[in-house]
Amino acid sequence: MTTPICLWSGPRNVSTALMYSFAQRDDIRVVDEPLYGHYLRVSGADHPGRDAIIAGMNCDGAAVMRELLLQQRNDPSVRIFQKHMAHHLVGLDLGFLEETSNIFLIRSPRDMLPSLTVQLPHATLADTGLRRQWELYADLRAAGQTPAILDSRELLLDPAGILEKLCEHLGLDFDPRMLHWKAGPLAEDGIWAPHWYHAVHESTGFAPYRSKTGFPEELLKLLADCQPWYDRLYENALISSAPGET
Repeated sequence: MTTPICLWSGPRNVSTALMYSFAQRDDIRVVDEPLYGHYLRVSGADHPGRDAIIAGMNCDGAAVMRELLLQQRNDPSVRIFQKHMAHHLVGLDLGFLEETSNIFLIRSPRDMLPSLTVQLPHATLADTGLRRQWELYADLRAAGQTPAILDSRELLLDPAGILEKLCEHLGLDFDPRMLHWKAGPLAEDGIWAPHWYHAVHESTGFAPYRSKTGFPEELLKLLADCQPWYDRLYENALISSAPGET
């Protein structure tokens, strides 16, 4: 049976670049954050473009996932790659995860938080999705699944190597076209793209990893909240074998 791929990411984790990468394949169809409207409706979160997002997409998360599973069953020749944010899983029956191949994308909170708080100045641990990612990963392992975990630093240090490992995990042949794409938006971008996707629209591939210097003092408490959850996830991540920064 062909199973759709669910990427469970946190924000500012190069998840959009990974979606663009998979969109280059002929055997993949990408779907951008199909549960975003559901999350905004149920949580009441105040995100950029909230009203337009809710008005522009199906906000019944259960119906959304049923429809995506049905689409995959009806056309197994093209595998569906769903880019999700882990914290969008609010008030949903997660039984659909039994029919999906699940992968996680994480990023060091020291690198991620300064970027996240540009768009969400009052971000909390819940907004990062890190605790939710760990809980979901642990539940899937307990249920007998073996989800892959990608770390954004490892991915940027060695895109070809990490993508090759991920494709092997998913039962796909690695396609070198995944390493490059045309600059500009993707037709599958969510309507929130103008608020979040500036950098990826200017890119033509994965940007080289660059370590950040300094860290805002006002985010140290949030960093302390995030770090233990990230560390647990990173212990299980696919690691680059290429030389790079340490």
